[in-house]
Amino acid sequence: MSTAVGTLIKERREALGMSLKKLSEACEISDSEILKIESGQRKTPNWSALCKIARALSFHPFEILLAAGYISESDINPVYRLNGLERLSAEDLEVVQNLIDAHVAKNAKKLAETTVFRMGELFCGPGGLAWGATHAAIEKPEYRIVHAWANDFDEDTCKTYRRNICKDDPDSVYCEDVHTLDITKLGKVDAFSFGFPCNDFSVVGEQKGFAGTFGPLYTYGIKVLKMYQPLWFLAENVGGLQSANEGKAFSKIKEDMIACGYRIYPNLYKFEEYGVPQARHRVIIVGIRNDMPFEFKIPSPSPYKDVDNSCRTAIEVPPITDDIPNNEKTKQSEQVVKRLEYIKPGQNAFTAELPKELQLHIKGATISQIYKRLDPDKPAYTVTGSGGGGTHIYHWSEPRALTNRERARLQTFPDTFVFEGSKESVRKQIGMAVPCKGAQIIYEAILKTFAGIKYESVEANISEE
Repeated sequence: MSTAVGTLIKERREALGMSLKKLSEACEISDSEILKIESGQRKTPNWSALCKIARALSFHPFEILLAAGYISESDINPVYRLNGLERLSAEDLEVVQNLIDAHVAKNAKKLAETTVFRMGELFCGPGGLAWGATHAAIEKPEYRIVHAWANDFDEDTCKTYRRNICKDDPDSVYCEDVHTLDITKLGKVDAFSFGFPCNDFSVVGEQKGFAGTFGPLYTYGIKVLKMYQPLWFLAENVGGLQSANEGKAFSKIKEDMIACGYRIYPNLYKFEEYGVPQARHRVIIVGIRNDMPFEFKIPSPSPYKDVDNSCRTAIEVPPITDDIPNNEKTKQSEQVVKRLEYIKPGQNAFTAELPKELQLHIKGATISQIYKRLDPDKPAYTVTGSGGGGTHIYHWSEPRALTNRERARLQTFPDTFVFEGSKESVRKQIGMAVPCKGAQIIYEAILKTFAGIKYESVEANISEE
């Protein structure tokens, strides 16, 4: 340890043509002590001595501390700046803290000039967030987001992601259970997104929150934030997240994100207000690392107020031709066809006037989407991964469920985005995704934030605390 730093000091001193005596005078340390440091005899050089020598030799003090082996690169981040340094005295800690603060500030200034953000994803799904990120474009084209790596558990989902997001780098998608995923192999990223599974927080059905199977999965995103300290992140979940566990789950999630060293900007986005042809409400939390000199603002929906986001336009304009994939129709039973003939646009099996033989007698059924037809002049209701028991989304005039391609259009996936897997698998992938163009709007706001470009914004509707 001491040999390396001694060699560094000696070589620098000799390169500057400085004798031991001159260095001794410059840093007010005896020449015999400097000689011991240079030769490696001094096994644990004094911290303040190293700092004085660094100044005299025009070193950044951090270079000497690293060479001495007292700290490592892993110690240098905004949150865990003093990892493994408990053995030092209070005076030493102050010196090191000041040095690290200076180093972090210098590094932050450099990082704040980043224009290309390599993004990693956990729970990536088929690629709704990734499509929005990689297609985000602002007035300064040098600012962009590129794919780095992604993870999901479902094989069909991973195949879809590889095909549409990273066709030339399929090995960058890790198809495995996040519980056993080796996060250390993923690699450093500038940005991170995770739409952690929402089943336990959804308002459709029973909310289980942290007590469910999926609730704790957000902690794997927290692990990535701690390990790689990306400059910013985006986390997505259902609107029901706010009330799960009487609001305690959401508070805990926000606390954990803040503890990782980020300022957070949570908001409930109603995507139909942003031109998406679907009433889809999602909590999205943008986080910016504390040492970044930027403040994110919630993008305003005002620029999209005149967009025709009716489901009729989304599904029919342009027409879906026979060569467009994922457009197989679902076979409906004779009874379902008869039932749908009585259901008007916007109605469901419980609000329509059905003959007795076609009525549903489901004890405790309160979900309004059962056999619900779309209202063609409004955005669709929320697209989900469900399909059985009348939970398909149903066409406003034809007696049938929507095709997967029609559902994908409601999620703003382009027709060139091809989903892999069976019809049922594709239906689930589409239902669990984030609307591409809704995600794009938020990612563009992040890019504008880092590029210093002003944009129309609104106050957040969720507290960061």
